[in-house]
Amino acid sequence: MAYTLPPLPYAYNALEPYISEEIMTLHHDKHHRAYVNGLNAAEASLAGAQDIKDKIRLQAALKFNGGGHINHSLFWKNLTPANSPASKLGPCPLKEAIERDFGSLDALISEMNSTTAAIRGSGWGWLGCNTHTKKLEVVTTPNQDPLLTHVVIIGIDIWEHAYYIDYKNVRPDYLKAIWNIINFEEANNRYVAA
Repeated sequence: MAYTLPPLPYAYNALEPYISEEIMTLHHDKHHRAYVNGLNAAEASLAGAQDIKDKIRLQAALKFNGGGHINHSLFWKNLTPANSPASKLGPCPLKEAIERDFGSLDALISEMNSTTAAIRGSGWGWLGCNTHTKKLEVVTTPNQDPLLTHVVIIGIDIWEHAYYIDYKNVRPDYLKAIWNIINFEEANNRYVAA
């Protein structure tokens, strides 16, 4: 079964002024589509692989493209227009957990932004729920590696293709701006499900 590019849950310009229509179009239609195409090609090659060495060689392509597809599919749902009710963290179980584990939303944002900004090269910053301790934790993954150690609550793409047109090489400005369009309703649903 072939993987497909999921549609965005909003218009390409819906996240402006924080993320431009140009970035959203390139990010979704070009970058995410490339991960989907790469994943389908890697799976087709894996199905035709005749020996274990060939199957092992394909693992890197599966991880990179599969992770890119998983991460971006979460990322699109993770965002919402700034004027939507979902962009505000109101009373909910997630807010209670953030206050319990970080003290405040501002403290979480500060920790997540500093941790994510420190990623060398490309990767992802995550707010994840540790399934053993039931606590929220800030973690990072390199490249397109998906978060496998925690349940994803919020993910922030820190690859330059996610922000360079709008923010150039000033990653902290992008990280500050993205909190205006985080979909806290989706994040709360993920937390409750976890």
